[in-house]
Amino acid sequence: MTQLRIPLALALAAALVGCGDSNDPPPPGTIVQVAQGNADLSILVEAVVAADLATTLSGPGPFTVFAPTNAAFSALLTELGVTKAQLLANKPLLTAVLKYHVLAARVQKAQIPLGKQIAPLEGGIFKIEQSGQDLVITDGRNRSARITAADVAASNGTVHVIDRVILPADKNIVDTAAGIADFSILVEAVVAADLAGALSGAGPFTVFAPTNAAFAALLTELGVTKAQLLANKPLLTAVLTYHVLPGRVLKGDVVPGVQPATLQGETFSISAALAITDQRTRTANITATDVLTSNGVIHVLDRVILPSP
Repeated sequence: MTQLRIPLALALAAALVGCGDSNDPPPPGTIVQVAQGNADLSILVEAVVAADLATTLSGPGPFTVFAPTNAAFSALLTELGVTKAQLLANKPLLTAVLKYHVLAARVQKAQIPLGKQIAPLEGGIFKIEQSGQDLVITDGRNRSARITAADVAASNGTVHVIDRVILPADKNIVDTAAGIADFSILVEAVVAADLAGALSGAGPFTVFAPTNAAFAALLTELGVTKAQLLANKPLLTAVLTYHVLPGRVLKGDVVPGVQPATLQGETFSISAALAITDQRTRTANITATDVLTSNGVIHVLDRVILPSP
């Protein structure tokens, strides 16, 4: 009798396990299938098909996709001044924009490197930071998008839903500075020093950009006019290259106390409070950070820093 009870118990256990399995949710589909199952991502699916990316995003991956909603795409059409048909027909633009939303790895919400550079398939970068309860993306054009739903599982990666289509950078450091009124003297100085070509190159560079008020204070400090400063090319070149680091260094990459080497050759130090001490022990404050460009990043300074006399 004991021998019969053991097989019977095993059979009952197997039956119970089988019943439990039938109630388990089915495994998620691929990223494309997950998007197809969400009505609010229908325009994204249309765009992926039009860009011939459906096969790629159905592959083994893994991928992370930041998925704009239909409302996000509608807002983009208004922003670009195009119809949906025109956007879907522009395959080069569509491909570049969509690949900018894709990472070549599975990155869950808890794994997002906040404040650091994130490199999508398209190239370039964007960053993600915590803002209150939200995770906010800053794209290459310094536009913001919010992650509204995170960690949507797919068999070949994960999906984070966002409320705005993000776009890769379309302006380099010089073009970006030229579009900001408070950098007009800086732009004049860069042109006078024949550095515009270099700072428009591939880079990447990090530029600590003094405001017009910072340059005005420097003129008083040095006892010169703006014309005299712009005409002194050796001094101007030394001062400007002292504001440039090779490589892209975001605020989140700054290590307090480390003294980075500038293009001019000398170093300065940055404190935890984002105050710079230059070679003449003068201090300047970084008043705004992480203005992203196609070939680097700009941080705003309230004082012109100076290399050794």
